[in-house]
Amino acid sequence: MNIVILSQRVPFPPNKGEKIRTFNQLKYLSELGHQIHLFSPHEDKTEIEYFDTLNKLLCQTVTTSRLKPRALRLLTGLAKNQSLSVANFYDSTLQQYLDEFLLANNIDAILCGASSMAEYIFKSSVLKTLNNKPLLIMDFMDVDSDKWGQYRQSSSFPMNIVYAREQRLLSKYEKQIVACFDTCYLIAQAEVDLFNQRVIKSEKVHVMGNGLDTTSFYPPHKKILNTAPVFLFTGVMDYKPNEDAVIWFVKECWPAIIAKHAKAKFIVAGMNPSADIQKLGNNKNIEVTGFVEDILPYYHQADIFVAPFRLARGVQNKVLQAFSCALPVISTPMGAEGISCIANEHILIASTPNEFICYVNMLINQPEQAKIIGANARQLIAKSYSWQGQLQPLNQLLSATQKI
Repeated sequence: MNIVILSQRVPFPPNKGEKIRTFNQLKYLSELGHQIHLFSPHEDKTEIEYFDTLNKLLCQTVTTSRLKPRALRLLTGLAKNQSLSVANFYDSTLQQYLDEFLLANNIDAILCGASSMAEYIFKSSVLKTLNNKPLLIMDFMDVDSDKWGQYRQSSSFPMNIVYAREQRLLSKYEKQIVACFDTCYLIAQAEVDLFNQRVIKSEKVHVMGNGLDTTSFYPPHKKILNTAPVFLFTGVMDYKPNEDAVIWFVKECWPAIIAKHAKAKFIVAGMNPSADIQKLGNNKNIEVTGFVEDILPYYHQADIFVAPFRLARGVQNKVLQAFSCALPVISTPMGAEGISCIANEHILIASTPNEFICYVNMLINQPEQAKIIGANARQLIAKSYSWQGQLQPLNQLLSATQKI
């Protein structure tokens, strides 16, 4: 099949949630023998080499266009009473390229990676004129409108007004997508249930989970024996849920941990640390790395992974990565959402600072128990979280379409 993938960012290198998911979908579909045509905007010319890599390895064609300055995009969205998430990734030149391509080629399916990409479908002057209309597939990933609602509840004026506007407009937009698209996917059943409750109930909305490449994330061949416990959090560190999680952990849990384990170290590894995250690095027991070429050595160095999320949506790739590295994880219920893990067997679930601290002490004082939890988590990943298994709903949909 000829498949167009619309991605809001170039899905390479696969180093953050949405890019990991879209890259693995692209790779999976290519390995199944489909012809992949990628369309994605870019902000920086340094990204061109990533498009070139995908063009050489996995895609038949790759098309991109540079976005206008961000401030102009957002002002345009405000002026048009448009969701800022949608305005932020829309480019009229890329729209033109897409329409010209659709007019010249017989396309069987269009897969949109994130709701913002639906704008290229809605504004297409060509799609409505085609005799053989492509199958329209939306990968929502998460319920974005609810995410902005979480931001609103945790913010003060004036940002709570901005977030409330985004929640309202995106919820309306998500309903429009369900009405227009043939099939929609979310990352977990909890997200589907939330979508049905808070956006719109529809039989078009299904689960397509996240997987993990166990050849990229695996336990160390020989575990480093640290003289003091090393804690780890990974992620893009100007992303609000990540930033909130780390700041909360340092404020509410870290002082009690340091009081008992004076030489303990907390590593915050990930690109684009905000000013508030960078300030945490002034503490001698906290290391803020910024961008790292290879995240795996940090998982191998750590003794405990913490996922203290209070704002989040969907499946946390970082938790799956820690599982695959056989690293014991302490998480809030939100950090474990959408993962088929069992508390106290694969993961430790903590909702309060005191619970986090108690589990920290337990893992440090009972290293054999920590090893068992890590090993159980690794087995869970190997058994249930291959990308091939998680992406079966997409393969089944396309196979059924081919037979029609």
